[in-house]
Amino acid sequence: MERPQAIAPDISEKGQGGQSSDVRLFMQLLAFDDCPDPIELIDAAQQYNLNATVYEDVNDPTAAAMLTWTTDPTDFVTKVRPAVQSLDTAILNPAYTMLGRSYSLGYEPNLAETLVDRPIRHASNPDWPWAVWYPLRRKGEFSRLERDEQMAILKEHGIIGMGFGAGDFAHDIRLASHGLDANDNDFTIGLVGKELAPLSILVQTMRKTQQTALYIERLGPFFVGHAVWRSTD
Repeated sequence: MERPQAIAPDISEKGQGGQSSDVRLFMQLLAFDDCPDPIELIDAAQQYNLNATVYEDVNDPTAAAMLTWTTDPTDFVTKVRPAVQSLDTAILNPAYTMLGRSYSLGYEPNLAETLVDRPIRHASNPDWPWAVWYPLRRKGEFSRLERDEQMAILKEHGIIGMGFGAGDFAHDIRLASHGLDANDNDFTIGLVGKELAPLSILVQTMRKTQQTALYIERLGPFFVGHAVWRSTD
């Protein structure tokens, strides 16, 4: 019996008009306890030339977090790792570690904007200091739906998000975390904006959608932060 031939998959990101790209942005959130003054994180980010945003933890006055990003994930080992090891008092809290990669859905008119430029702009915008970061895992049933049905469910989610964005209430960063998350979450979501209340209201509004109500297995933990420094400042 003849063996079937293995065919290498096309793993590039796709957009409108035949666009294709293998360039993705990786973003990682690291949270730290015993860090009442985030200047220690800021100094480390500057010393190791990190692309980063540093947050004060709203729910813990002794904690902080650092979001870093790169198109070369080796930087997390060669730059972020030694930066964290150089810290004197801050202690990593792995419960809030989040890592993901940008991705496309196939209909984006500008892949570079979707995959690289927009996530960086959202994470580093000084007009949007508030942030809510959280991982999520979908139920397996969602993956078994036909693509048209999946897209209809995601469209409901997307329309709400675009409405909040149009009002400058909240802006999202969507990252795929398949195989990258210690707890086997599928995605990492960042919501950023100029005020905190709209971010909470967006999460509340999303609860009513078909995707969240029927096809989300778990959400969180939620990190709520206020940006105090950006590498673009």
